[in-house]
Amino acid sequence: MASSAMDDNAGGGGSGSGSGSGRSERARYLGFNTIAPHPSPAAAAGADDESKKETSFQASSPKHFKKPSSITSTASIEAFNIDIAEEEAGDHDIEKNGVVERSQWVLRAPEPPGLFREVVDSVRDTVGSMKNKYHSSLKNQSFTKRVVSVQQEIFPILAWGRNYRATKFKNDLLAGLTIASLCIPQSIGYATLAKLDPQYGLYTSVVPPLIYAVMGTSRDIAIGPVAVVSLLLPSMIEKLVDPGTDPITYRNLVLTTTFFSGIFQAAFGFFRLGFLVDFLSHAAIVGFMAGAAIIIGLQQLKGLLGITHFTNKTDIISVMKAVWNSIHHPWSPYNFIIGCSFLGFIIFTRFLGKKNKKLFWLPAIAPLVSVILSTLIVFLARADKNGVKIVKHIKGGLNPSSVHQLQLNGPFVWDVAKIGLIVAVVALTEAIAVGRSFATIKGYHLDGNKEMVAMGFMNVIGSLTSCYVATGSFSRTAVNFSAGCETLVSNIVMAITVLISLQFLTKLLYYTPTAILASIILSALPGLINLNAACHIWKLDKLDFLACAGAFFGVLFASVEIGLTVAVTISFVKIILISIRPGTETLGRLPGTDIYCDIQQYRMATQIPGIMIIRIKPALLCFANANFVRERIVNWISEDIEGNTKRTIQQLILDMSNLLNIDTSGIASLEDMHKSLTTQGIELAIANPRWQVIHKLRLANFVSKIEERVFLSVGEAVINYANTKIHIRTTTC
Repeated sequence: MASSAMDDNAGGGGSGSGSGSGRSERARYLGFNTIAPHPSPAAAAGADDESKKETSFQASSPKHFKKPSSITSTASIEAFNIDIAEEEAGDHDIEKNGVVERSQWVLRAPEPPGLFREVVDSVRDTVGSMKNKYHSSLKNQSFTKRVVSVQQEIFPILAWGRNYRATKFKNDLLAGLTIASLCIPQSIGYATLAKLDPQYGLYTSVVPPLIYAVMGTSRDIAIGPVAVVSLLLPSMIEKLVDPGTDPITYRNLVLTTTFFSGIFQAAFGFFRLGFLVDFLSHAAIVGFMAGAAIIIGLQQLKGLLGITHFTNKTDIISVMKAVWNSIHHPWSPYNFIIGCSFLGFIIFTRFLGKKNKKLFWLPAIAPLVSVILSTLIVFLARADKNGVKIVKHIKGGLNPSSVHQLQLNGPFVWDVAKIGLIVAVVALTEAIAVGRSFATIKGYHLDGNKEMVAMGFMNVIGSLTSCYVATGSFSRTAVNFSAGCETLVSNIVMAITVLISLQFLTKLLYYTPTAILASIILSALPGLINLNAACHIWKLDKLDFLACAGAFFGVLFASVEIGLTVAVTISFVKIILISIRPGTETLGRLPGTDIYCDIQQYRMATQIPGIMIIRIKPALLCFANANFVRERIVNWISEDIEGNTKRTIQQLILDMSNLLNIDTSGIASLEDMHKSLTTQGIELAIANPRWQVIHKLRLANFVSKIEERVFLSVGEAVINYANTKIHIRTTTC
């Protein structure tokens, strides 16, 4: 029988002979090291005959192809046509009727849904999917059980909390205390990076982790402020308000940005718009993170060197210029000595932790130990009197309400909303990437839409309780995982520990040197630079690497938002190029099968005498590529005829299995190609057109112009051609 449409789409997904040796042979076409059964003498003789037969074939492909096997002599053409018909069709008249009938399946397909119906159906499916899910699971339950089930769906902690045991709490308690020791100094440092007072970093490590613990689905992720978001906020908001001259307004705009970020994140989850986050591809994130890490590191030179006046710009040229100018002003070397000493200590403990997995707690508590020791040194030596810059007052106590500080009707509300959207996407991208990484290791499923809703609610509530944008931290999540966390209770333990520190220990941090905060941030930056991933991207996909490099250099030499814009733009261009990039391939029949494949990939594939089969590769034949595709096909036919005078092309079969849609320019190019082929005495046939494509071709009367030569598959188009030739030959005789 003729090959199905599925076979043609797969480009080798079927079998003609059905024998074990045939399957082994076809596996070798694909490059598999399959060992075929040892052939019998008869089979070997048959193979020799087949080999001799194929050596008589001559190549007739375009000049830029390696020439495949082909049949050229007139006698062999007729014999081959008869062989095809007898092998695949059996009784010619019956099969001819079957091919015609199946062609009508394509031509008489119902009208596809219009654009408006597709949009309505998409919205209905999106909105109603969760409703149907809940309805099917709740319809046979009592009212009380329904309420409980809905609550468990919204708050997953109610589901897994029922099976929580004391043995798990022991592990979560240890993990929570461990990440709290890392979180406290990091949160203070990230708040200064965000150009906020230190206590706002601690506030952000209290409320958001508690909200996420009851709504999130990840077991390992540690919530709090992160370096990239802490850099992103001031880099964009300071264009509206200078934090140095008006810190109160700046703080209010940060909180308002957090509110909008939470709204956008929750909306992404509610309306199942998680695909928007994927516009920041993996390659773009790798480049963005690396560029941001370098910028963050350069900005820490202010604290590490004790520089008083420093630039607010984030590009490398402005930062290095500010550092160079500060050399000519008085500065204390003690800041540099303290910062570098403890930076070396933190890096050394991290080395020990990697060498011995049992010492995972050592690099986790190293930042807190560094803060305690450096604070004692400064206090006892009164180093603040000798030029060492200190944190000074940190406001303690519970998270104060910030509802009245949100500026939802101010002059910058629309600008802040746009910043909130960018920050929401970046924060979600980092959190979901971190969560999925550790979920894969432990072998459980992470619900992306629930994660977005949880992140959104925690940031909305956080903005009302003096928190700025929180998300999943890779460094703290790695420590949480290494410490053996079982559930999100570790986040609750961490939040309570930070809250106790806010209530009772903030006064002890008065003499903490700012250089130690800079060293803590610097120690976390190497994890953001992934050279192995960049090299891997270069090997796999050069366009992806271009997006990676664009994000990296955009952040490094321009600004954070420009880097993101460049990365997203390159990603969009890549999508467009892949979607409409003109491409065609010549198909041939694999020996012993009814499969038609690219003759460049499968050199053993033979072209059918009298027929050229071409597959249109792009998913869309439109104004951007239609003329190029038409010219390439016409030129290929001309080159094929000129290059092989013995080969006569009587029919061109266009395999449209890859083509999802076509516009008016695409139809016009097909009509021009049909006219050009007709003048050369070549018929045009179409195989396996998709629903939208055949509908538009019928409306344009193109189907009638090609005399309804539309077939279900390439195989059936070949059979029809063979049957037609046999009928002509029989009639002539």
